[in-house]
Amino acid sequence: MKNSFSILFILAALIFSGCTSTGAFLSANQTIVNLEEGNYTIAATNVMGESEAGYVLGLSYSTGLTAATLAIARVEGTGMLYAEALENLWTNFELSGEDVEGQTLALTNVRYDSDILNLIVYTKVKVTVRADVVRFD
Repeated sequence: MKNSFSILFILAALIFSGCTSTGAFLSANQTIVNLEEGNYTIAATNVMGESEAGYVLGLSYSTGLTAATLAIARVEGTGMLYAEALENLWTNFELSGEDVEGQTLALTNVRYDSDILNLIVYTKVKVTVRADVVRFD
């Protein structure tokens, strides 16, 4: 009896001490910019940023714009997939020879993709953000 109580306690502790991760870059406000006046140039097209995280004893799924994970513990990555993917996008833009400081830039045609690997004891989520960068004169 005491042994079954210990096992039940350990299982309950694992279930309630797990981690969950979900997110997306969904904006509640919207800015409309007219690109018909010729006051802009296309600085770069199809710039990409990625981020990934791995978890043990969990399940990951995607619902279009969002990727979510329910797991016992994260073993790699920070779990801030969308923020890291956007930071990586801007880093890749700068590595292409462009400078971000002092410029008026905007992302356009933003696309989100997720790649999920679900195994019995391990799940991995990878988020990719692609966008075109517009520079305003």
